[in-house]
Amino acid sequence: MKNRYYPPYKPLVLLAYLLLMTISAQAQNRVLDHQTIGWFTYNGDHKLNDRWAIHTEYQWRRIDLIRSWQQSLARLGVVRTVSERVKVGGSYTYFVTFPFGRYPQAENGVPYPEHRLHQDVRLSEKYGRLDLSHRFRLEQRWLANQSDEGNPRRITDWNFQNRVRYQVAGQLPLKGATVDDREWYLNFFDEVFIGFGRNVGQNIFNQNRLSGGVGYQISNGFKLELNYLNQILQHAEVEPVSGKPVFEINNGFRLNVVYDLDFQ
Repeated sequence: MKNRYYPPYKPLVLLAYLLLMTISAQAQNRVLDHQTIGWFTYNGDHKLNDRWAIHTEYQWRRIDLIRSWQQSLARLGVVRTVSERVKVGGSYTYFVTFPFGRYPQAENGVPYPEHRLHQDVRLSEKYGRLDLSHRFRLEQRWLANQSDEGNPRRITDWNFQNRVRYQVAGQLPLKGATVDDREWYLNFFDEVFIGFGRNVGQNIFNQNRLSGGVGYQISNGFKLELNYLNQILQHAEVEPVSGKPVFEINNGFRLNVVYDLDFQ
């Protein structure tokens, strides 16, 4: 009997087909809400001495690119340099979510606030010209529960939740071995969010963010970055009629300003 020859790509085609069928079947059990987003962000680590820095951050998040509110984030914290490769930090965040999309998370049609604390560890390493970093973050969240009657902005109590986040990020200079003043670079990151604890319920997978684009270093400590951003986010509440989980599929851009000051 002659041995039959099977081209090596056939198992890959079969695997890809099965994967597409699985994704299609899973999508049928979910409600999807697509948004076009535009995030305008600022980040700054302001150096106090060789070990300590103050972290400041603001994010102005919009849907329909820039026309409507999505969320607002203001953050203040501290960063300690442990070694050349290791940093630790913590901060307080004030976060507001506005009503948007077909299945708004904001209750009663009004924005709801959230308070957060977080602690994180950042590890950096270098592979040739590529600068790679890993960030492990633990968050404590207090989400507002608002009144169903009378004044919908009145907060009745706070829902406490825990969340853990892991981010991998990279930066690659387009000229030379390092990024210097008036030079371009590529950058990317992916971050996954996992909820845990008694109040999380079915919302264990919270979200994932994938982003990539270009940056320009104007001067030491001053950069501009423009990225494509994809966000997949699962709502804590199911769709009320079908009982299916609701997933936001948000795509758009992220314009980030990095401005670090040195107070030494």
